Amino acid sequence: MKIEHIAMYVNDLEGTRKFFEQYMGAISNNMYHNEKTGFKSYFLAFGDDARLEIMNKPDMDDVDKSLQRTGFIHIAFSVGSKEKVDLLTAQMKKDGYEVISGPRTTGDGYYESCIIGIEGNQIEITI
Repeated sequence: MKIEHIAMYVNDLEGTRKFFEQYMGAISNNMYHNEKTGFKSYFLAFGDDARLEIMNKPDMDDVDKSLQRTGFIHIAFSVGSKEKVDLLTAQMKKDGYEVISGPRTTGDGYYESCIIGIEGNQIEITI
């Protein structure tokens, strides 16, 4: 068994798609748009069969994204080396994203950094 995809609602569908394409190398399909409901979505592929569905529809709730809440808390992307973790973290910081930890080796042995990415969602960058 494997996870087929994970989905997230976003306010800025195009900005979110561009974020994941630019920083995480995502490949997007064409937008799906249900004209009756206003629902729009893209599937973003990440090269190893992992996919993220980003979605938008009218009248969504937009609540605070506390890092200490229950539920899904971050998406982790493996970039292949410490050097790539360092480089991507530095680039995202330069581009104005908040780095909340790292790069560092965690107590459980991961080399990672965590940033607050698009629309306040936490992104983990790891080897």
